[in-house]
Amino acid sequence: MSPVRRGGTFPIHNRIGVLRAERQMSRAQLAALIDVNPQTVGALERGDHYPSLDLAFRICEVFDLPVEAVFSREPFAPLSTELYRKNTELEEPVHAERRDRHRPLPAVPDPALPEE
Repeated sequence: MSPVRRGGTFPIHNRIGVLRAERQMSRAQLAALIDVNPQTVGALERGDHYPSLDLAFRICEVFDLPVEAVFSREPFAPLSTELYRKNTELEEPVHAERRDRHRPLPAVPDPALPEE
């Protein structure tokens, strides 16, 4: 469906161009895989055309991703930002663990020895 007929109230944003570039895939190659012409792929990437549900599923199958990873009602944040944020959240506990590994252990009194 055309975004013009639909209006700006329900936009559909997509990452088709980014996903295609990541895989070094041309518009013609993607078009052949999803059975449309290359101009349709360009129109989808620019947001000039919204895919049918069937076409959206075919696109997601090519990229082996769920629909919400390819299409969204909200604009996508840059992938580098999302990946960096997720990696730093995962790495913080690891860095703390590594840092603690190099600290001396606190002295623990041995209950078998008499107190001084």
